Amino acid sequence: MKWTIEHKHEGMLVRDYLTSVRAFSRRMIKTVKFSDGIKVNGCSVTVRYNLTKGDLLEISFPEEQENSRLGPMEIPLNIVYEDRDVLVLDKQTGIPVMPSPHSNAGSIANGLVAYYQKRGEKYTAHIVTRLDRNTSGLMLVAKHRFSHSQLSFQQQQGKVKRVYIAIVEGFMEKRQGEIHAPIGRKEGSIIEREVRTDGQEAITLYEVEKEYAPGFSCVNVSLQTGRTHQIRVHFSWMGHPLLGDDLYGGPVDRMNRQALHCHELTFYQPFKQEWLHFTSGFPDDMKQLIPEQN
Repeated sequence: MKWTIEHKHEGMLVRDYLTSVRAFSRRMIKTVKFSDGIKVNGCSVTVRYNLTKGDLLEISFPEEQENSRLGPMEIPLNIVYEDRDVLVLDKQTGIPVMPSPHSNAGSIANGLVAYYQKRGEKYTAHIVTRLDRNTSGLMLVAKHRFSHSQLSFQQQQGKVKRVYIAIVEGFMEKRQGEIHAPIGRKEGSIIEREVRTDGQEAITLYEVEKEYAPGFSCVNVSLQTGRTHQIRVHFSWMGHPLLGDDLYGGPVDRMNRQALHCHELTFYQPFKQEWLHFTSGFPDDMKQLIPEQN
């Protein structure tokens, strides 16, 4: 990466320029610093170098290191967008994003490694937006460490926007609203979460799209925070668990997995300097519940 220093940034240390102007994480700065990857006007410098207007700052990244837990494995990947920095996938249900502690195969991450190797690209899996095994829809993946750093920073600032479609049991008291309830790990479980006073802040926004006579509602959902199982926990706590979500009390007579799909994804591509927006239609199993989608 190369940047010509502007007058307004004159006098800044390289370290401060990278963190405040280019959104480098401390970890990313350490990576390039210890690989002699920082140059100004063609000469190696430290992160304490004072920049001057017109300086050409060049950052070089070391090659991606293979992760021994992420062996290549052919996994069906529905890639809806790709450039040199990012991938957008439309994930099918039933596939975990990362391998479990007991297995190093069978995940989206393994599929990405196989995909890159087949193309001769030295990348590994950098997942920006994760989905549960049985949640379908759009996922954002960074192709290299710098892209991951930039997009993770956006995510922390709430600039990576996702809209989900959920089908919940019953009819909501209010057709739109905010669920603001802290979430933490349920005692005695390594998987299940619950609303609890000592949990982390969790905010979910929702709007009812349509109600259906059998007794369920189609709801558009967006997240202000990104806690594990947040949508599933919040709607269960409200007394409206997702259809098919047996972990959180959802009825399983109509769906055999939680009725949750990431429908929209919007983010800023920092290298192309443009906003990108993607949509994904209802998956087949959720279509069966919504007559007008068939």
